[in-house]
Amino acid sequence: MKYDISVIGAGSWGSVLANLLGEKGLRVMLWSLERDVVDGIRANRVNHLYMPGLMMSERVTPTDDISEAAGGAPILLLVVPSQFVRGVLHNMRAHMVGDAIIVSAIKGIEKGTLKTASEIIRQYCPHEMAVLSGPSFAAEVASKKPTAITLGVTDISRGHHLQEVFNTDYFRVYTHDDMLGIELGGALKNVIAIAAGICDGLELGLNARAALITRGLAEITRLGVKLGATAQTFSGLSGMGDLVLTCTGQLSRNYTVGLQLARGQTTGEIVSETNAVAEGIETSHSAFELSKVAHVEMPIVTQVYRVIHEGKSPSKAVNELMSRQLRKEF
Repeated sequence: MKYDISVIGAGSWGSVLANLLGEKGLRVMLWSLERDVVDGIRANRVNHLYMPGLMMSERVTPTDDISEAAGGAPILLLVVPSQFVRGVLHNMRAHMVGDAIIVSAIKGIEKGTLKTASEIIRQYCPHEMAVLSGPSFAAEVASKKPTAITLGVTDISRGHHLQEVFNTDYFRVYTHDDMLGIELGGALKNVIAIAAGICDGLELGLNARAALITRGLAEITRLGVKLGATAQTFSGLSGMGDLVLTCTGQLSRNYTVGLQLARGQTTGEIVSETNAVAEGIETSHSAFELSKVAHVEMPIVTQVYRVIHEGKSPSKAVNELMSRQLRKEF
């Protein structure tokens, strides 16, 4: 059987997008690394590990065979953690059809190489590519609550096709041509969200959180523009929109990490207690390194990095941010 789209990654977001597409009438293959996830969906249409409250469409076929998933559809939607994308692509590329379109819904920056998902994909695959990002908690999309996101494309006609593929009456898709900016916004907002969780965990108040979000956006924009992205991108859905959601929403894994750090838990303890990946933990390391390479000042990112990876006290990190040398806002 031929499929319309293969979703590579059956975490919460991958499962929800696969179900959305299946309910639209598309034939969807959903690849999972975990055999238990595949067996659970086959047996009772539920991904008990990552999305237990969602009854998945009968048009979604689960598999743990990466060759089957990679070669079975003209559109490949990648929804895996950023630190695993290289290994997944290595296993996929020999099986992909030549005219397949790759869509990345990955929000992270690879450690070491400091590359976004699209940059890694280009190393492995000469295929057409797009990126999908924006303010979108999986649980709310699963409940069909109104959501708007951005699809980053370089080919306008291809973009219109993909826009139609993903758009529904509750999931509105806009297009934009700044793929790098969209990816950087989606990745770096997770680091600021950890800072927002720390802020709320320390009970610093709403004024502090508003300032943190605003100055966090300034840091993201500075780095993005230095790396070649368009400043306007960061005022859009994949920038400010995703940042506000992730810094204020209780469903945010990264915000929750910040709360836990503020309450005295270590990074190791937090990681060991959850199945889900909080991308901001690893991205804080990549963002810190990227800021040094690009010579861009990112004080909030720097303090989050030191709290997560060096064990710095969250309270001390806040004090250092507030006691920095005075300067102009712009």
